[in-house]
Amino acid sequence: MKTNLTDTLEAFRGLIILPFFENESEIQYNENFPHIQVSKNLFSGKKDTQFLLEDRNNSNIFLFVGLGKEPEFKDIQTAFRRISAKQENLFEKQALLVLTNEMGSTLLEAAVSGLILGTYRLGYYKNPESLVKDWSTINLSIHTPIENADFLAQKSRKIAEAKIETFYMVDLPPNKITPSFLADWAIKAGKKYGFDTKVLDRKKAEKEGLHAFLAVGQGSQKEPQFIIMEYRSKASKKHFGLVGKGVTFDTGGLNIKTQGMVHMKCDMGGAATVLGTMQLIADLQIPVNVTAIVPCVENSVDNQSYLPSDVISSYSGKSIEVIDTDAEGRLILADGLNYLIKNYNPDSVVDFATLTGSAVGTFGYECAALFSKNQDLLKLLQDSGNHVGERVWPLPMWDIYKSEMDSEIADIKNYHGKPFAGAITAAKFLEFFTENHPSWAHIDIAGTAFGDSEFAKTKHATGFGVHLMLKLLENI
Repeated sequence: MKTNLTDTLEAFRGLIILPFFENESEIQYNENFPHIQVSKNLFSGKKDTQFLLEDRNNSNIFLFVGLGKEPEFKDIQTAFRRISAKQENLFEKQALLVLTNEMGSTLLEAAVSGLILGTYRLGYYKNPESLVKDWSTINLSIHTPIENADFLAQKSRKIAEAKIETFYMVDLPPNKITPSFLADWAIKAGKKYGFDTKVLDRKKAEKEGLHAFLAVGQGSQKEPQFIIMEYRSKASKKHFGLVGKGVTFDTGGLNIKTQGMVHMKCDMGGAATVLGTMQLIADLQIPVNVTAIVPCVENSVDNQSYLPSDVISSYSGKSIEVIDTDAEGRLILADGLNYLIKNYNPDSVVDFATLTGSAVGTFGYECAALFSKNQDLLKLLQDSGNHVGERVWPLPMWDIYKSEMDSEIADIKNYHGKPFAGAITAAKFLEFFTENHPSWAHIDIAGTAFGDSEFAKTKHATGFGVHLMLKLLENI
């Protein structure tokens, strides 16, 4: 879907989208279309309501969209995503979005990004004849008095495009999205958008001493890939670090999963978040330096798989007792975090990972678990998430939980083996490899990266974290 601004409305023919805030007495109609009126008994702008009207004089279709009284960003975005996702027959060659004076930049950003997100479809391997709509031929015109509207519209389009890339990476099957695929994606995206990419394969990772990372992938024939991306801005005053868990499929290893394995293609949701974020910040040329690490492996099962009770080394030089081979994400993150901090020393570090069922048990599917001892970073992450509807909420990082990860034989064990505090103890494990970095946060997106919604009949990607990180990086 292409976007542009327009000043003239008279000659437009097609779908005209008119959003309204709720008004219990009478909605305020757009002055550009005085002849288009609807009874308040039929439409009052209530949240999640619509009203369709056809102008027989010129064949224009007017779609009234109710936003409610004080809609949040995510509510607006979902309302507009619903249009292109479920009413694609209304879009022929062009559509027109008309915003009034009281509809500011937040509404514009949410509406445009929502309409573009709604063009995403899961049917990658369906017969092409069943995918009727070619959205690249549809033009979205925007009429608005908002200053910098063209910049905001283009920014919104780029946000949606980056999130769709994360959808793509998480939703495609694991025989397509392999560690090598993600490495190739990072190289191509770097060349297209403007960041440097280096990839360490198995031999190079062995030379670097990334032993915990390699242990997880040694049961798979698919080559592990340790992806390093660097985005640099001459205007930057901060250096930010990102790490994303990239387990492209997780069988659980020899501690094989007994349920839900069909969804484990989503276990690289943290990697997708970081890769999508790198595309977005480079595309928008955000004035901040970012170094991102994405360790990518497949946790499979064969005679080379690492074993429960193995003691493995790590990039940090610290030894790890393997209690459970299904606690594998924290092992590759341990090497990713330590490598980033030791070699690049960023001012702040955030990692994203679909790490624990415990986070899902605590927050369900609407909020990610947030861990940090840095109160400034904690607040900035919460505020950024609240603004764009990607909520995070803190859990304690008290050192009393540290003893849960003590090992008799090694420096630390990878799982405490108890049915409580799973997300917290996982965070304490990761903290062990951060070199006491003063500004580090861990975000467990196990419940928010992949799930059910009205936009598909099966579980699918959400792109959680990409927009959150953009908001944060715009404000540090």
